[in-house]
Parts: sequence; C-alpha cells; structure tokens
Amino acid sequence: MEYKAHETGWNPWHGCTRISSGCKHCYVYRQDEMYGAAVSSQCRRTSSYDLPIRRRRDGSWKIPSGSVVYTCFTSDFLLEDADPWRQECWNMIRRRSDCFFIFFTKRIDRLAGCLPGDWGEGYDNVMIGCTVENQDRADYRLPIFRALPIKHRAVIAAPLLGPLDIAQYLDGEIEEVSVGGESGAEARWCDFGWVLDIRRQCVEKEVPFCFHQTGAHFIKDGRQYNIPRDHQKSQARKAGIDFRMTENGIPETAGYDALEKNLQINLHDL
Repeated sequence: MEYKAHETGWNPWHGCTRISSGCKHCYVYRQDEMYGAAVSSQCRRTSSYDLPIRRRRDGSWKIPSGSVVYTCFTSDFLLEDADPWRQECWNMIRRRSDCFFIFFTKRIDRLAGCLPGDWGEGYDNVMIGCTVENQDRADYRLPIFRALPIKHRAVIAAPLLGPLDIAQYLDGEIEEVSVGGESGAEARWCDFGWVLDIRRQCVEKEVPFCFHQTGAHFIKDGRQYNIPRDHQKSQARKAGIDFRMTENGIPETAGYDALEKNLQINLHDL
C-alpha cells in the first residue's frame, strides 16, 4: 500500500495525566486553559471517536484511502483511562488497513499489555513513536521500545530538555529520530548543540533524522533567542539539517548556514 500526501488527525479521546518532566508544559493543557475547556487531566471520549470508519453520503470514507492519520495527539494512546476504549480503536485501525496510523507515547512500558490479540509482529499500517525528553527517560523507555514487536518505529526527542546519547539504541529498526524544542511562554531552553549531536549519532548509524521545531527558547552558539510560535517549525526547516539515506544508499545531508541568517533577521535576542 502506498500512502498519499493527505494527512489528517484523529483524537478518539482527549485529556491526559502528566507522568514525566517532558509533560510539565504540555500544549494540550495550555490550549484547554486558553479556551476555558474542561481540565485536561480528565480523559473523555470525543465526538471523533469513530472517525476512521465514518462514511460520506456517497459511501466514500471521510478519511480518504491512503491517508496518514496522526492519532491521539491531544492525549496518549496508551493512557490508562482509555483502556476500555482502545480495543475498539484497534479494530478500526485494522479495518482501515488502507490508511497509515501514527501515534507517539510516553507510556511505552504499557504497550505490551495494550496490544490486540492479532498484533503478532505489528500491524503494517501503524507507526509508534517513543517519546524521550532527557537521558533518564531515554535509558528507561528505549530498551523497552526496542524489545517490543513493532513494524514501524520512531524516536521522538521532544521536548528536548538536555543532551542525549542514544546511539546504542539506534539500529535498522528505527525509521526516524525527530527532535524538537518546547513551545509555550514557560518553555525550557533547547540548545542547538544538543540537536546537532543527536543528528551526528543518527548519521553515524544511518538512521533518518528530522529537526521539526526549535521551541520557544533556543540557544545557538551561546546566543539566546525567543522564537515566536509561528516561526518555530519554519526556523527548524531553514536549518537544513534533516538527514535521509537515498535509494542508492548514499547519505543525503545538508548544512545549516541558513539558520544563522534567519535567526539574525527574524528573531530578538533575550
């Protein structure tokens, strides 16, 4: 199955509980507070619960065939409070084998007990991202992650709160390492040096690397920057440091001169 460029989100439930330091300034809590919604720690099913199997009047799927579906991004798919609902979601994911589902989790230690009976070595249409924010969480979660039966897996180093040495966990089964700083007014600092070091580890292990956002407070070459929310992803892209292996097995790398130029033009020193 070849998945198309169409991307969509599916949040079968909303709300989560904080379990580690990376959760401290969670964007879900901030958004709920901004809009006066119910407390985010109270998990509840949403009106989109069965979205993957909804059809239009003409009988076509509301989520088109071939879509990439980002799943449970206002909660955690492995949240304990969602245990009564998860099996039905697995059933929908299995039924929609024509779509590719991606979810990230800080609760990878719960996955083994949350898998459907026919999981086997993993569903072909599911990618699981294990989130790590610091060395302590990386050393706890990634060994568990590597030992689990998963067809498609990624490491999400976000919000990146310090340097990470994860080279020992990178192998041919990791399809990508994605790195990002923390957003929000109270965000903790993200140092570009930490990002580059993770990239170096990925290049050495020939594991794809993506720098997806700078975060709100960013350090480069010892200089501190406040980066507006609307620029955090674009500034990361302008760094030009994403890494891929080409079809011929040749590393595809880039420099990061553009980031220096754009930081000087668009941002304000603290």
